[in-house]
Amino acid sequence: MAPSATETVTTTQPEAPLLTLHSTKSGSADYKQIQSVAFDKDAEEGRKEGIEGAKYTNYLPTWNPEQRYPPLTPFEHYEHGKDADLSFRELLASGSEVVDLTPTIGSEVRGVQLSQLSNAGKDQLARYVAERKVVAFRDQDFANLPIKDALEWGGYFGRHHIHPTSGSPAGYPEIHLVHRSVGDTFAQSFFQTRTSSVAWHSDVSYEAQPPGTTFLYILDKPETGGDTLFVDAVEAYNRLSPLFQERLHGLQAVHSGIEQVNAAKGRGGIVRREPVYHAHPIVRTHPATGEKAIYVNPQFTREIVGLKKEESDALLKFLYDHLAYGADFQARVKWEQGTVVVWDNRVTQHSALVDWKDGQRRHLARITPQAERPYETPFKA
Repeated sequence: MAPSATETVTTTQPEAPLLTLHSTKSGSADYKQIQSVAFDKDAEEGRKEGIEGAKYTNYLPTWNPEQRYPPLTPFEHYEHGKDADLSFRELLASGSEVVDLTPTIGSEVRGVQLSQLSNAGKDQLARYVAERKVVAFRDQDFANLPIKDALEWGGYFGRHHIHPTSGSPAGYPEIHLVHRSVGDTFAQSFFQTRTSSVAWHSDVSYEAQPPGTTFLYILDKPETGGDTLFVDAVEAYNRLSPLFQERLHGLQAVHSGIEQVNAAKGRGGIVRREPVYHAHPIVRTHPATGEKAIYVNPQFTREIVGLKKEESDALLKFLYDHLAYGADFQARVKWEQGTVVVWDNRVTQHSALVDWKDGQRRHLARITPQAERPYETPFKA
């Protein structure tokens, strides 16, 4: 198995300057922060009359308070997308079907079995996803693999990230679970104080080395709803004027995991690792494609280094709104049983939609390989 986030591999990387956080408030929407830390185990495991149990009980979440890990240390990430044959002949073999959802972001692929890809096919997967930003692979056997085999497969793309607060299958903290059990009616109380569940973010962007190629696979889904939105942060950057693009280069923003950990403590959840915050470039470069992307998000970004609060807030609000309102560079992925959605966290943001019938089960698992520390390349008009 590839190294996990519990192992130490040391390289030398410069630390970006940080300022004191202006605010400890959470992001623009709290639904993602407030994950359940309990569920009706009898119902989920099929021991309640009249209630169908979860399809994958081996993926039901656990919260083990004994899982405590030291701070993450730097590691050397290898970007396999650099090695890809751009014909994609191993990934998109004869008989595969590809439908692009929009011109710049999102594709659906049938006739490809991810679990059977060679290393060359995995290299092409990393590059193809970097180019298309998010790809939904249908009719996959991924959820039926032993969890250890799924992790072994996903570890090809980077060191496994262990989420500081989320539920995970027993014995596999590297798996991040998204789980709303049957009978869960949390949305009723959530929408008493909120008008929307949309919460744009790039996963755990507060880490020094946030995720790259990322995998989310469906285990149980509601009858309808529960789609996931994705936005193309490369196209968002390209839409800006050259003068505005140039102004963003050289700026860094602080991304904080403090609020997520505080929210977990407040609801009686676990904390596997003490929270961190790091500064990253506002314009991030993808190591395989060379494309530049906007890299700030309202869930985890808190301030722009070196700007006064009002200046920082105004610029961040513009960027958040630009991404959120960009329906012409967004894609909406509908879940089907057997779907594995693969996206690149470096060049996209996403949001779950809480719009399904209250009380229905929604259950997914995420494998989250970490990538390189974000960097930017010089501005070119």
